[in-house]
Amino acid sequence: MFAHTTDMLAVRPNKLRIDIQGDQKSRLVLYDGKTFTLFAPRAGYYASADAPPTIGQLIDIARDKYGMELPLVDLFLWGGPQASTNKITEATDFGPGDVEGTTCEHYAFRQPGLDWQVWIQLGDHPLPRKLVLTTTTDDARPQHISVLTWNLAPSYNDAAFVFDPPTDAHKIVFAEQKAAATGSN
Repeated sequence: MFAHTTDMLAVRPNKLRIDIQGDQKSRLVLYDGKTFTLFAPRAGYYASADAPPTIGQLIDIARDKYGMELPLVDLFLWGGPQASTNKITEATDFGPGDVEGTTCEHYAFRQPGLDWQVWIQLGDHPLPRKLVLTTTTDDARPQHISVLTWNLAPSYNDAAFVFDPPTDAHKIVFAEQKAAATGSN
C-alpha cells in the first residue's frame, strides 16, 4: 500500500493547484485559466500546455488528450451534467458514521466495475469527508481511500496558480494519447 497527501486549492471556474506528496512520487499541478502545468519536483521535469477556460474542461482535456486523471475530479463533477449517476445500479444509506471526530451520513453505491462509499458531513456545510473506491473488475478488489479536510476560507493570491520553474528544472512536452480508431473499414 502506498500513501500520499494531496493538497488542493480550487477557485471556480478557472484556477486549480494540486500538490501531491507521496511515498512513490510528488507532483504539482497548476492551472491559471490559461495554462496547465504538471511538475515532477523529484525528477526535475515539467510540461506546460495551453488550457481551456474552466476546470471542468481541463478535466476532460487532461483525461482525453493526455491520459491523465486529476485527483478527486469527482468533487468537481458531482451535481453537474458530467456526473454519471445513470451508471449507479444500487445505493444504500447506512446512516450516521464518524470520520475523524465529525459526524457524517454514510452512503454506499454500486455501478459496473466500481463500488464506492462516501461520508458526507452533517450540518451547515455538507461536504464529503471520506471516499472509498473499490475496483470490482479485479479479483484483488483494490481500494483507494481518501480522507478529506476542508478550509472554506483559504488565503492565497493568483501567483499560487502560476508555475515559476526552478532554474534546474527541465521543460518537456506532454505526450498526447493516440486517437482512437474510427472503426471505418
